[in-house]
Amino acid sequence: MLWYTGRRLLQFIPVFLGATLLIYAMVFALPGDPVAALFGDKPVNPQVAAQIRAQYHLDVGFFQQYLYYLKGVVTFDFGKSFSGRPVLEVMQSAFPTTIKLAFMALAVEGILGIGLGLLAGLRRGGFFDGTVLIFSLLIIAIPVFVLGFVLQFVFGVKLGWVNPTVGGNATFANLLLPAFVLGGVSLAYVLRLTRTSVAENLTADFVRTATAKGLSRRRVVTVHVLRNSMIPVVTFLGADLGALMGGAIVTEGIFNIPGVGNALYRAVRAGEAPTVVSIVTVLILVFIVASLLVDLLYAILDPRIRYV
Repeated sequence: MLWYTGRRLLQFIPVFLGATLLIYAMVFALPGDPVAALFGDKPVNPQVAAQIRAQYHLDVGFFQQYLYYLKGVVTFDFGKSFSGRPVLEVMQSAFPTTIKLAFMALAVEGILGIGLGLLAGLRRGGFFDGTVLIFSLLIIAIPVFVLGFVLQFVFGVKLGWVNPTVGGNATFANLLLPAFVLGGVSLAYVLRLTRTSVAENLTADFVRTATAKGLSRRRVVTVHVLRNSMIPVVTFLGADLGALMGGAIVTEGIFNIPGVGNALYRAVRAGEAPTVVSIVTVLILVFIVASLLVDLLYAILDPRIRYV
């Protein structure tokens, strides 16, 4: 497994270079002049504009700008935003909130999705199974921004159970509703995936053998059915962690959460390539590390799996 882990870690290098180069190219190709956008409606002073271009290396070609960025990454210097604030400081203030929100969303979809999916799979074809399937379809069909505004209005404005917006007070209680909104769609997919996997494994030969050996129903379900049903679910949850952090833009906008989504949105609008690439690069690294952890978990869930 050590050889496998080391080889996967080495794969980070080309993935990192390819992803950052692609993102940098996309930001570089955005229309408009970021320096002119910085001044807004005010007249642009040519000397000041030239000074800003030189400071942020905007007066050189694309590949030179990218090499300057890589040099900064190696030395942990991600540059400065147009407001003069270090990009590293921007990420340090935004990522903790988004990480907390993403893990809470992951916990919501993991606990509710696996729990409801397990019960639905064990009672396949019954009333509870049908109700859960309808609930999951409704969650999938409703767009995230609609679900967010509806829940914000009902629980925040009308009932007053939670704060309608989070602002700078990103406590566990304040993030609970945004976490449900962020993980709502994935919760429905985890639920349906768990239900289908449990229902299939209930008819597998190893489950019939375990039942014939006289094992209790609880042991058959928890040890044999649930454990084997978790492999596709864990794969989905691992991949979803990166998606949750990157997809938090809408949720953070609705609930006014000062996280990565808001910082990324402002950076894209301002055309700040170093800020955008740095934030997205961290998101890519989170996604890659989560994928590696999921692969390593396979051996725990199914000891028959061997790494080469």
